[in-house]
Amino acid sequence: MIYLDYSATTKPSEEVLSSFYKASNMYFANPNSLHKLGIEAKRLIEASTKQIAKILNVKTNEIIYTSGSSESNNTAIKGIAYKYQNRGKHIITTRFEHSSIYGPLEFLEKYEGFKIDYVETDEYGIVKLDSLERLIRDDTILVTICSVNSEIGLRQPIEEIGEMLKKYPKVFFHVDMTQSIGKENISLENIDLASFSAHKIYGIKGIGCLIKKEKIDLEPLINGGKSTTPFRSGTPQLPLIVSLAKTIRLALTDVNEKKAEVSKLRNYLVNKLINFEKVVINSNDYCIPHILNISVLGIKPETLQHALEEYDIYVSTQTACSKENAKSEAVYNLTNNEEISKSSIRISISHFTTLNEIESFFNSFEKIYTKNI
Repeated sequence: MIYLDYSATTKPSEEVLSSFYKASNMYFANPNSLHKLGIEAKRLIEASTKQIAKILNVKTNEIIYTSGSSESNNTAIKGIAYKYQNRGKHIITTRFEHSSIYGPLEFLEKYEGFKIDYVETDEYGIVKLDSLERLIRDDTILVTICSVNSEIGLRQPIEEIGEMLKKYPKVFFHVDMTQSIGKENISLENIDLASFSAHKIYGIKGIGCLIKKEKIDLEPLINGGKSTTPFRSGTPQLPLIVSLAKTIRLALTDVNEKKAEVSKLRNYLVNKLINFEKVVINSNDYCIPHILNISVLGIKPETLQHALEEYDIYVSTQTACSKENAKSEAVYNLTNNEEISKSSIRISISHFTTLNEIESFFNSFEKIYTKNI
């Protein structure tokens, strides 16, 4: 089996599963309980939180545990919107976000009277800083921009955006880091809120994080029930938290070395695919190497996807959270081409991917292409 859909989800590592099992078996008590077992469980959570805080260079009280990136994104956007709506109801974003960003934004616009503006991007899909600054108004309370687009792999200049937004202390900066953590070194210094999920970096589904800087207040989405933070109620998910600490530590080890290996595989594959007349490479030089988006003109993406399945090879059409039989909005906003955006395929590579797997993919792809074009 050749798995090339790492941006959708990853297989949990053995070390992470071991951490989860041990914590589940040995520390099963409710961390909110006042007896000895509960206190031991609480201490383990505190130790895990300290580990995460040290790795990410944040404070322990800035970590909010969630069920994943969708909840983190919703908590950040709605939490800021409801808490600071007395300042204004204007939010800025891009056309290259995940559906868990657009969902709460559309809700706020439709039901709560917020105004959403979309920043201009250049021909490569990169945010224009001057356009962003022009959009900022007296009633702007939030800018939310993903660090890496999940379909194409566009890597936005988050550091430069954060530096520019320092001039506007009443505008909060949220970054969806789901596709960048463990792949890119991005400083959280000038970011107010950051979201990510364990299952994208060889962790377990059901646990994620929202980093919220200490100076910021939020209106929680979930109320009632003691937890690790007042911003997200519910019994602390101890085994998942312990496993998350291990997940983050492993993911952020040797990031640059892992990226270099992935780059070699990606470049090898691109150099093969560019020889096919009907293949369009949508990912560009501003994209991380882990995500390669292509369009094969004349073949429906579902047809290609299922044909590859016959060879036990697994890729994605758009993101796993996208609607079926729709064009890729991200690809369309980049290419402004309907045909290209309706025939896109996402190949996502890991440092676990081998050259033999890439060669097998290419050989199978070549057979399918020859048969269908």
